[in-house]
Amino acid sequence: MRQSVIAYIGLGANLGDAQLAVLAAMDAIADLDGVALLRRSSLYGSAPVDAGGADYVNAVVEVQTRLKAQELLTGLQQLERQAGRERNYHNAPRTLDLDLLLFGKEHIAHPDLVVPHPRMWQRAFVLHPLAELAPKRVSEADWKAVRHQSVWRLEQDASKNA
Repeated sequence: MRQSVIAYIGLGANLGDAQLAVLAAMDAIADLDGVALLRRSSLYGSAPVDAGGADYVNAVVEVQTRLKAQELLTGLQQLERQAGRERNYHNAPRTLDLDLLLFGKEHIAHPDLVVPHPRMWQRAFVLHPLAELAPKRVSEADWKAVRHQSVWRLEQDASKNA
């Protein structure tokens, strides 16, 4: 049997009730076969990057899985479709965006999947929630790179850990 891996998934939404969409996606991720939700970050708000539209709600979850990275990605993409995600254009507003940020210590370079996520280190809305769960995965240099980006905590819930 395949050994389990700890993975981190970024969540974001800015269409409809974005906060509800992100929280529902956390539950849906926990319900994926072969995936156990270990912990979730607080919810954060952020302005859209290189696009217009409403502010985003963002978070990160830590999961344990026996799935391969590509299998996990397929499950995440299915959840996006179920939430009404359309990929109209780059950085379009989203009902739900799920990104596989880290998959154990693996480095993956596949046409459909690059891990670690290639732009996560440039995005404060990823680093803040990731640092809640895995502070050693975010360096001082990473923080300096995003210091001018505005991110705000929407909630902090003591019951947020699965």
